Amino acid sequence: MSLELVLPGLVSAIVARTLLSWWLTAALRLGFAGRDMNKPGERMVAEAGGIWVVLSSGFGVLLYIAIEVYTDRRVDVIPLLSIALTLLMAGLLGFFDDILGWKRGINPIKRVLFTLPISLPLVAVKAGHSVVELPVIGTLDLGLAYSLLVVPAGVVGASNAFNMIAGYNGLEALQGLTLLLSASLLLVVRRNLDAVCVALPVISSITVFYLLYNRYPAKMFPGNSFTYGIGAFYASLAIYWNFEKYAIYSYALYFLELVLFVRGLLDGVYKENFGRVQADGSLLPPYEKSYSVTHLVIKLVIKLKGKCYETDAIKVIVTLQAVVCALALSATFLAV
Repeated sequence: MSLELVLPGLVSAIVARTLLSWWLTAALRLGFAGRDMNKPGERMVAEAGGIWVVLSSGFGVLLYIAIEVYTDRRVDVIPLLSIALTLLMAGLLGFFDDILGWKRGINPIKRVLFTLPISLPLVAVKAGHSVVELPVIGTLDLGLAYSLLVVPAGVVGASNAFNMIAGYNGLEALQGLTLLLSASLLLVVRRNLDAVCVALPVISSITVFYLLYNRYPAKMFPGNSFTYGIGAFYASLAIYWNFEKYAIYSYALYFLELVLFVRGLLDGVYKENFGRVQADGSLLPPYEKSYSVTHLVIKLVIKLKGKCYETDAIKVIVTLQAVVCALALSATFLAV
């Protein structure tokens, strides 16, 4: 088990370091650069680094599958392969979105529909268990509707939702690490060690990306390839290892983000998460009303400290996510 835990994560980290180091210079040369919106001036940063995080994660997951097969553990590789394919497809579609979607002004609804194929690997193998436990509703046997309706809705919803709280240096990476590490703790307690082994290469790749390229001040942005990929991967783990209820609880901030986003649409505003940058680098809310969790956090920090900088907003949001995950874990353990 030590080989299965360590080697895939190590390989993912090495591949991530190699690919991201190359992309850091290649992206700028090829024109994949975007302005760092929460800083004064015209600071340009390499974009779409998430595709390499997803690809290196995929190598690690596939190596874990290979170790299982070649050591004759007789593990069912179909679920693992479908998770790997979901991760890679989500990253690829996210990369297409990075280079074609929001830059070309494609309708947001069409962009959501564009992500529907992400769930096909899980639908094709009838992933998960039709008996699920859901908040408020309780336990239900959804039968075939689980595979044909709930799985696509869950994967597409998780990938698009994870994309909604974004735009600050290191935020998406830290959110992904918080969600995956807390889910891994739940899986360890449940003794679902295969799931932990699948999650660790992804955690390893995200860690390399965050520490070397994405933390404040970022050298590289993750892009939709990262958010779609990690969101879909998180949903895949929840579906296969039957922790949908916990996953829904852990996404509380993203449900709040959705409510605020809809509020914006009703007010005729298609919101941006970025703050209004001041000369000293501090941020003000971009709108009078709050249409994102980021807007609420900026207002909260200003009320508490007088000024809010990008690092302040990041710390508060990630802390809130950690608290949400801790509460979700507590509720899950107490219910057992």
